[in-house]
Amino acid sequence: MFKAGDYLVLLALCALLLAAFLQLGRHAGEASSVIVRQNGTETLRLPLRLNRLHIAHGPLGLTEIEIHNGQARIRRDPSPRQYCVQQGWLRHSGDIAVCLPNRVSIELAGPDLAHDSLAY
Repeated sequence: MFKAGDYLVLLALCALLLAAFLQLGRHAGEASSVIVRQNGTETLRLPLRLNRLHIAHGPLGLTEIEIHNGQARIRRDPSPRQYCVQQGWLRHSGDIAVCLPNRVSIELAGPDLAHDSLAY
């Protein structure tokens, strides 16, 4: 059975969690370029200020990378599960989309790295 004090502690924890998420989102770094990697090696670095479509060649076929209005995404990929396509638009420095079967990935880079999502 919960008592009134238990609800107060639960409410305080929820407020603290919400404040932490808002703080994390506010300090997300601005991205200025897209790093394209194939087989883990950087093959190209494109500025985010120019809208364009880039084709990367992987072992399964072609991966289409779209840059539009300061954001980037994997538009099309021959991978069977399409996880990198489903990730959608990347906007902040450190955001990554990886197409493992096709061995192509993109990462946004900028002067301020918000956080390392792979090290969580």
